[in-house]
Amino acid sequence: MSTQLSAGGADITIDQENGCRIGSLRVDGTELLRQGPRYGSFPMVPWCGRTAEGRFRDGGTVHQLPVNHPPHAIHGLGRDLAWRTASVTGTGAAFYFDLADPWPRAGRVTQTFELGADSLTITLGVETYQDSFPAQAGWHPWFNRTLTPGGAAAQIAFAPAWQEERGEDHLPTGRRIEPVPGPWDDCFGTPYGVDVTLTWPGELELKVASPAEWVVVYDEQPEAVCVEPQSGPPNGLNTLPRLVTPVDPLEVSTTWTWRRLG
Repeated sequence: MSTQLSAGGADITIDQENGCRIGSLRVDGTELLRQGPRYGSFPMVPWCGRTAEGRFRDGGTVHQLPVNHPPHAIHGLGRDLAWRTASVTGTGAAFYFDLADPWPRAGRVTQTFELGADSLTITLGVETYQDSFPAQAGWHPWFNRTLTPGGAAAQIAFAPAWQEERGEDHLPTGRRIEPVPGPWDDCFGTPYGVDVTLTWPGELELKVASPAEWVVVYDEQPEAVCVEPQSGPPNGLNTLPRLVTPVDPLEVSTTWTWRRLG
């Protein structure tokens, strides 16, 4: 089961049965996202990136998450679940799922999509009406490296405030360093919000914006480029916990804006 939204020359397909991911984003018929059941663009929730050895502390209790990317737990639970549909219109949709085992606390996760002719806004929310708990939310889009056969490869432009030094275990060491040239599988600090531009010369420009203060850029594979706005750094459940409480839910949004070139 999937949901299709259309606006102007833009069309998206949301696969709510497969992690509520965007399976397809087409602009004037051109596919922007890498295809396949593991790709597209999926939500990372209730944590982003790697959580060290799948363990995090919540108050005086250490919780164990499934180690789905040994030796760590990666990218949350939401991408592996079927989400429920809350509402659908021609250009917008909302979905949700309820947190349950192996997540230790009760809560609800929501995701909304608003499609325009030249933009897509996605919002993730995590709320609880019971116990408080640390959580993160973000997205992992796989943008195609090239849009057309023989087309130019995507160019990445952004100016982060710092780069998180990455250790041999692929987790931030806690040191902030000057950004270094790619290729990257790295987290960057964006205290004034995410602002990344992907340009396929002569074809398309796409801006990824978000109030989120962190972005992971991954471009080590030849097929795709990933620009991942998120509410905290990898392993942030341990190093920079953001508590979700009954009066203070977590909400993060991202807007992708595109324009044709040439």
